[in-house]
Amino acid sequence: MRDIFDKPTKKLGAIIFVFLVLCTALYADNNTNLIKILKAEPAVKKVSLWKSEYGEGLLINTQHYEIYTTLLDPLMLRKVPGFLESAHRAYQDIMPSKVDTSLPLRVYLFATREQWEKFSEKFTGVNWPTYKKIQRGAYYLNGSCVAYNIGRRSTFSVLGHEGWHQYASRHFAYRLPSWIDEGLAMHFEAYHKEHGWFKFDARENLSRIGGLKIALEKGQFFSMSQLIDMNPGHVVGGGSGVVSAYYSQVFALVRFFREYNYGIYRASFEKLLSDAINGDWPLSKESARIVSDRNIPQTLRWNAQLSEYIFQKYLGDSSKLQAQYRAYCIELASKVRIKRRSTKRAK
Repeated sequence: MRDIFDKPTKKLGAIIFVFLVLCTALYADNNTNLIKILKAEPAVKKVSLWKSEYGEGLLINTQHYEIYTTLLDPLMLRKVPGFLESAHRAYQDIMPSKVDTSLPLRVYLFATREQWEKFSEKFTGVNWPTYKKIQRGAYYLNGSCVAYNIGRRSTFSVLGHEGWHQYASRHFAYRLPSWIDEGLAMHFEAYHKEHGWFKFDARENLSRIGGLKIALEKGQFFSMSQLIDMNPGHVVGGGSGVVSAYYSQVFALVRFFREYNYGIYRASFEKLLSDAINGDWPLSKESARIVSDRNIPQTLRWNAQLSEYIFQKYLGDSSKLQAQYRAYCIELASKVRIKRRSTKRAK
């Protein structure tokens, strides 16, 4: 029987085969080199291959994290383990008392939006339409932090933010009111390198301080009682200015209770946090059940009622603190300058 392949076709097939073998070997060699680079990082305990439907990747184990990633850029990836461990240390430092962290926290970090969407569509289930609206960044859900690469600084910033939500969900017996949870999360958006690790400083979060300044200038300043009742659901769809105003002001509100007048309210604020960790808020049995069960959705109304009650119990009458809070915000905003776009037309 005559061979159906002529010689040129056989030769082309052989070339393709050799090319694929070389590519596979090169890929394996690159992964081997990347694993060696990662293992040399102080925060890394173990590195192994992660084969998934989302693309070839790695599983990186640190003291407190399991990092599943398809992001294989060595310049960026080698900094991820140290960043997450630094963030974890910062979360511990902001707590009124140390907590047990024996079980690792899971992070998924994808190289592309496409991979992130493919994973998230399955991971979020019926809630996918809501999560798909996230334009840039990450989210926390069901014990995992899920992010994709939007540039090194921005990616690390959202990992620090969502990582707080992950940490708080693990270690607080009670769910925190939105203004506290979001306000604290923004303490981990700004960072700098120091002695090989990352340091977090709320004073360096110029994006939020700038947002506060703009809110004051545009008359979008919420009262303290409004902020206590609100959560992100109240401002979704209200435009980027309103969203920025909300987040910037709850960031400032948490800083107010930790910093104002040399920290005169800090002990009360930390008592609120400590009792949330231990499940000691003065709640009815039914309220305690709802606020401790992460599977029960908290409605906007429930969050507002709980937040007001807890605020009054630990921090007092918000109306009596309003003047001090506004003065604090004005002083904080005065420390930044907003770069204005030129409105002059070129001649």
